[in-house]
Amino acid sequence: MELSSKNEYAILALVELAAHYTGGEPLQIRQIAAQQNIPDRYLEQLLAALRRGGLVRSQRGAKGGYVLSREPWKINLLEVMNCLEGADAQMAEDDEPKTVENTVICEIWQEAHTASETVLQRHTLQDICEKRDARRQLDIMYYI
Repeated sequence: MELSSKNEYAILALVELAAHYTGGEPLQIRQIAAQQNIPDRYLEQLLAALRRGGLVRSQRGAKGGYVLSREPWKINLLEVMNCLEGADAQMAEDDEPKTVENTVICEIWQEAHTASETVLQRHTLQDICEKRDARRQLDIMYYI
């Protein structure tokens, strides 16, 4: 499994929203894009997909923007990836008869896929925020 730029940008945007979750104020696309260095147009598309997937809500108006649809500790990375890629983004099934070697490879690939899903399901947006803050704190302490 590879982390696509689509998934990476979406997670960065969600982490930005998670960091501002307690304030309750929506963030505008330009704010998120500037903070996380994501192209505005691309971010618009990603946030629209995340809204359709139920991970974010949009608010209209002068003070409108995007907010998480639920607490950051209740949104895991597997949900984010499934929202963008679809839960069916697995190995394609061939109609050709499989050799023993192909069958073994497919079984191992499925095991790896299941293991990666377990890890992604275990980590939430809140976890990323906490790890980021801890790393920033270490960097500050290192430079003093």
